[in-house]
Amino acid sequence: MSIGIYFDDEGRMPVLESVSRAETARAAAPAPSPYLPMEGLDVYRSAVQHLLFGKGNPALAQGRIVTVQTLGGSGALKVGADFLHRWFPEARAYVSDPTWDNHRGIFEGAGFEVGTYPYYDPATVGVKFDEMTAFFNTLPENSVLILHPCCHNPTGVDMSERQWDEVLQIIKTRKLIPFMDIAYQGFGGDLDSDAYAVRKAVEMDLPLFVSNSFSKTCRSTANASAA
Repeated sequence: MSIGIYFDDEGRMPVLESVSRAETARAAAPAPSPYLPMEGLDVYRSAVQHLLFGKGNPALAQGRIVTVQTLGGSGALKVGADFLHRWFPEARAYVSDPTWDNHRGIFEGAGFEVGTYPYYDPATVGVKFDEMTAFFNTLPENSVLILHPCCHNPTGVDMSERQWDEVLQIIKTRKLIPFMDIAYQGFGGDLDSDAYAVRKAVEMDLPLFVSNSFSKTCRSTANASAA
């Protein structure tokens, strides 16, 4: 296991053609770089919403989705964790077993007591789905669940759409708070299928938080952009 950086067979970090073309176009048409609004660049935030939730999502037209530009995925997690702890100071947060190490540190840093929920089964190289859902059904209202919509970090083992439907129904019934961290959209199936859990939660009228990052998908960790 290592940090999420791609190298080719010669040990170099390949640059995506789309990223290279965008950088070239930006350099060819220099423009002022004023301070951004506190919530970030409007055109960027709108593009992120369309990517995550789908361009025709009714929730966008209804103004039910709010997006803030942050410094990398960790920044998005931190903003969300601080907000949640301010309004739900008695709640506990839960991360999958195992998870990306920073999840625990960020939520503990925000003031949460952090527990774990069953997830990966090394015997089957799958999800401990029955154990996980049974655990979710014991949690009190407003418990925060840090979830991986696709490309689970670090196992790479994801839930099926049917399993997501069941998990989201439990979350709705028990009034839990889903916090979905999606850093690899498009690396699992495609951009739409990898966003299934996010879009299904919105379809079910679930209040939720989503942290998104382009550090991996654009291979641009030095210029971390997220929301």
